[in-house]
Amino acid sequence: MAKPRLILIGCGTVGQGLLEIIQEKKTDISIVAISDFTKGSINCTDGLHIEKVLDLLNEGKSLEEYSCDPGDCGCTLNKGWDALKTIQECDADIMAEMTYTDIKTGQPATTHIEEALKKGMSVTTSNKGPAALYYKKLAKLAEENGVKFLIEGTVMSGTPVFNLARECLAGCKITEVKGILNGTTNYILTKMEQEGWSYEDALKKAQELGYAEADPTFDVEGIDAAHKLTILASLAFGIELQFDKAYTEGISGITTEDVNYAEELGYRIKDLGITRKTEKGIELRVHPTLIPEKRLIANVDGVMNAVLVQGDAVGPTLYYGAGAGAEPTASAVVADIIDTVRTIDAPLHHKVPLLGFQSNAMRDTPILAIEDIESAYYLRMQAEDHPGVLADVSEVFSKNSISIEAVIQKEPASGESSVHLIMLTQKCVEANVNQAIQAVESLASVQGKVVRIRMEHLD
Repeated sequence: MAKPRLILIGCGTVGQGLLEIIQEKKTDISIVAISDFTKGSINCTDGLHIEKVLDLLNEGKSLEEYSCDPGDCGCTLNKGWDALKTIQECDADIMAEMTYTDIKTGQPATTHIEEALKKGMSVTTSNKGPAALYYKKLAKLAEENGVKFLIEGTVMSGTPVFNLARECLAGCKITEVKGILNGTTNYILTKMEQEGWSYEDALKKAQELGYAEADPTFDVEGIDAAHKLTILASLAFGIELQFDKAYTEGISGITTEDVNYAEELGYRIKDLGITRKTEKGIELRVHPTLIPEKRLIANVDGVMNAVLVQGDAVGPTLYYGAGAGAEPTASAVVADIIDTVRTIDAPLHHKVPLLGFQSNAMRDTPILAIEDIESAYYLRMQAEDHPGVLADVSEVFSKNSISIEAVIQKEPASGESSVHLIMLTQKCVEANVNQAIQAVESLASVQGKVVRIRMEHLD
């Protein structure tokens, strides 16, 4: 068989990283990509043949401005070409789709992927939008045309959580997945804890370092993490990707007071994505979470990511690694390319589906509303410093079937007549907590709103 042919759509930071890895490690790639289940072996001693490289966003950029010269790969850089026309006219086996894509719409990457799959090309992409919004449609197209649609680079960058879960944990029934899925929010919360910075100061520094965008909404409000969690839930439980049903809550309301109180209680606050299969349905939520400080995942700091997968046969397994960056993401795309090359001539039924199941076999297990989930809670309120207040608050929780695990009542500051009252609850239904908070806020002795942060003990 001839060398597998690759077309790269989008030669930005990650695209250039992909080219660099292919150039530097083409012999290594050839060695691990030689299996052909039906025809013996593939002679790939010269690595992949890169058919075309298309850069959509840098029409006026010269080759000298690229950190990696596409010409070194044996092809020319085509700037400003029409992507669809290029895909239609190009005779390639695999397309790597790396264009800048609107995460809200999944475009233009989704259209490029559809066209390549229809043409009989396998596709790998690092764009979350097409995967989170249109996976079922794209997977069906891939099946119909006997090719692959792979998305290892969409979650945790170069940390191979997909392949580990779908192949190494294939003998397990996955019951839950929890993870720190966004490096920006993890950096902000780390600085708030370790440096005592405010949320605003930590965000500003993240923007200066390039970790956060000028408009950080998709990171700090949990949207980016929810896209990734939606993909992980589909991988774990065999359900359709249902981003619109994911509950998201941002970190902008977290204060240094809450960070300090959490530390005093033996916890750290992390922006956690949680998906769990219960008897009632599947939880799918992203929000700030108190985690016991001794747990490994509580000590994942800075821009790093981590995912904890719970399997019935193996218990908890933790995957830790970079959540972004050109080379880590590009390495995941190369892994997808190798996966495709190794089975390029194999019958479709011999290939392991991306999410461990075929798209037409997705289960219809419902996604739970946030009011129906069960969790423990950290609650902070400002209360008048006089006898009977704690009893009044405790009575409200008791009436709503909520058990209190611990209470901290601070001394009032000099000249103040109110104090911070912090309560940790045992696990209870969120709807009950909502009712209790509403009742507590109506008490004459309680001032303002009750701060609520969910808790996970990870045991």
